[in-house]
Amino acid sequence: MLPTGTEELIALAFREDIGDGDHTSLSTIPADAKGAARLLVKDDGILAGVELAQAIAHHFDPSITLRIYLEDGATVKKGDIAFNMMGPSRSILQVERIMLNFMQRMSGIATLTHRFVEAVDGTGCRVLDTRKTTPGLRGLEKWAVRLGGGHNHRMGLYDMIMIKDNHHDFAGGIPKAIKAANEYLTRGCKQLPIEVETRNLDEVQQVLSTGGVQRIMLDNFTPQLMREAVKLIDRRFETEASGGITLETARSFAETGVDYISIGALTHSVQSLDLSLKAL
Repeated sequence: MLPTGTEELIALAFREDIGDGDHTSLSTIPADAKGAARLLVKDDGILAGVELAQAIAHHFDPSITLRIYLEDGATVKKGDIAFNMMGPSRSILQVERIMLNFMQRMSGIATLTHRFVEAVDGTGCRVLDTRKTTPGLRGLEKWAVRLGGGHNHRMGLYDMIMIKDNHHDFAGGIPKAIKAANEYLTRGCKQLPIEVETRNLDEVQQVLSTGGVQRIMLDNFTPQLMREAVKLIDRRFETEASGGITLETARSFAETGVDYISIGALTHSVQSLDLSLKAL
């Protein structure tokens, strides 16, 4: 299912790209010309954005049809054909770049996510994204994370209380911040999970002594220190590792027994998957 707001995003993309007209296609391609093209995969990875490509085509010209060979989430290799597209030649040319821009980024995110998921396979640890997303593209980028086998952290500031270091520093400490958060939820009759970021074992102990939360984030802990923290928490709360975790180090963190690792790089430092639309 397309994330909320996708139709508006597609419309914005066309306004940005086409402006008052695709003058190259309008001047060189007859209005009644029909054509076909194929979506060629030029990298190994995980495909994402096929359903979005259908929506883009339908939005611009409902007469465009896609014959799909590979679905979202499919493992692909260089040389694979994801789909063929048929319809008015001008329309195919005008949807091409918008379709590719979205699909290449989404596929890159899905591919990197899948690599992290593979890196922690067998540990029971789950891979999370973060809010470090491209403004306006969060729904699509978090969708791509799911297609790669990862899980979404909170979608925004509205669906979780996440007391980070700046919050509890401004609030006068971890116990005061947790107390204030729970009182806020009670007053507003809201049910939101509470997570607290900790920077050391002393802060972990403060959370344990205070209670009233669902998850403890262990930020920038070494694997050895994280193992100590996980043992101290002893499954009383969910645990999440965060801070500079790479593909090379992910497994060492996952093996500490944490429930989750959150990776900002899934969306803020991803390399797009190389895709191309070629005329048939």
